[in-house]
Amino acid sequence: MNSLSKQLWPWRILTVVILFLIAASLWAATKRIDYTWRWNRVPQYFAYNAETFEKIPFDGRVLIINRLGDTTSVELESESGEKLTLVVETPSLRVSEGEELFADDSIGSNSEWKAGPLTMGMLMTLWLSAVASFFGLIIGLVTGLCRVSKNPTLRSLSIFYVELIRGTPLLVQIFIFYFFLGTVLDIGRIVAGISALAIFAGAYVAEIIRAGIQSVPKGQTEAARSLGMSATQNMVHIVLPQALKRVLPPLAGQFISLIKDSSLVSVIAITDLTKSGREVITSTFATFEIWFTVALLYLLLTSVLSQLIAWVERRLAVSD
Repeated sequence: MNSLSKQLWPWRILTVVILFLIAASLWAATKRIDYTWRWNRVPQYFAYNAETFEKIPFDGRVLIINRLGDTTSVELESESGEKLTLVVETPSLRVSEGEELFADDSIGSNSEWKAGPLTMGMLMTLWLSAVASFFGLIIGLVTGLCRVSKNPTLRSLSIFYVELIRGTPLLVQIFIFYFFLGTVLDIGRIVAGISALAIFAGAYVAEIIRAGIQSVPKGQTEAARSLGMSATQNMVHIVLPQALKRVLPPLAGQFISLIKDSSLVSVIAITDLTKSGREVITSTFATFEIWFTVALLYLLLTSVLSQLIAWVERRLAVSD
């Protein structure tokens, strides 16, 4: 064991002890409340086996039953001579050949796995965050360029936008977009939610881009001008590539925050992960289990994005 390892192992032990104490404290706290944990109910809200009953649409009888392993085809004939073939799972078969049936009688069922509400909510959150991040990046890039522009009008308008958005709560902005702009412009809740998130993120991205541009040494611009480059060529080919590398970590932090902020769109009835969790709690009363699960899902999404950004940073570092 080298000297560095000898210096680190006491701190590692301390870390483990602290984590153990935190876990023990949580366990003790749960014992003090009168609550029955139902973790066995949680998996079905990620995926469940849905059973669909096959029903005869008319009065008639069973002509032929043909068993084919796990499935069975049932040929039916109506009183008017119309024929229909339905396929059901063999164990669920409820009829026999020659049996008389009435309309809406069930002859069996089929089952298939479907995504549960938590899975659908997580996919909606991921989609909302991805689309809002894309448009937020575009808005932020344009606004950031306006912030460093020599044009007084562009600079003033960009400052007004940034200060207005950063100075008001996201929840209020979502309400304004949905109840006011949604009514005036006749847009749906999904468009309103994405627009609010994108414009909110764009204001912060703009300041990040501005800081990145201003962090590039002025000597780079002077060198570009000495080579005969225009201001646009200098910005596109010299300044922005360097600035974007420098602002990648804060941009990642902003987009991670946007994933968490997207939970606020549930107030306008968008069925994201948070709203799906509330709906599940309403039907199961498994409050703690569902909220812990929802929190872990948000942690999963943000952790994956963090690892992806870290990989991009390593790739860019190799290219330097």
